[in-house]
Amino acid sequence: FQAEDGIRDFCLSRGLGDVYKRQILDRQVEISHLGGPGGWNDPDMLEVGNGGMTTSEYEAHFALWALLKSPLLIGCDLTTMTEDTKRILMNEEIIELNQDDLGKSGVRLWQRQGEHGLYEVWVGELSGNELGVIMFNRGEETTQITVSYEELKWNGQHANVRDLYARQDLGLVAGELRFDVPSHSVKVLRVSQSHKQKSARSQ
Repeated sequence: FQAEDGIRDFCLSRGLGDVYKRQILDRQVEISHLGGPGGWNDPDMLEVGNGGMTTSEYEAHFALWALLKSPLLIGCDLTTMTEDTKRILMNEEIIELNQDDLGKSGVRLWQRQGEHGLYEVWVGELSGNELGVIMFNRGEETTQITVSYEELKWNGQHANVRDLYARQDLGLVAGELRFDVPSHSVKVLRVSQSHKQKSARSQ
């Protein structure tokens, strides 16, 4: 643990907190499916507000930890939090991903190499036949990320989609999710059935 703490402190002191957290995130790929009620995976405390990362990197860190069902342990000084830090840590829609009754940890659907670096999609099943989806751009330039409903194993070709950081309903989206995601940033989405799908399921 001392060695791990030393790496953390080194990275944060040099503005490399994002690198440190991505290394921890990569370790979750092989074990994320094992987390659940009675045994939650713990990829370490939140570094949001501790320095060493940009606001976009803080948002990515918080959302991914939430989807992984990690204990959301705040690691910064509560008395000196900035408004941005409060906005991220107090986003109840992201917290709802973490506290969902189904208790299923998100998993990495795939990772791909783009022109400007790696990008990936994480997905987590939620109660009510909904999904939490995170598009994560690790690259150095804005990248368009697309994931089909077939890849997501979504039942149907239409879904209601909500952007959780923008707190905006995107309406009924057909076939796939396609968004431009800035460098080191995420697009965090909640995918739910359309009213038509719900009606058909209830009949």
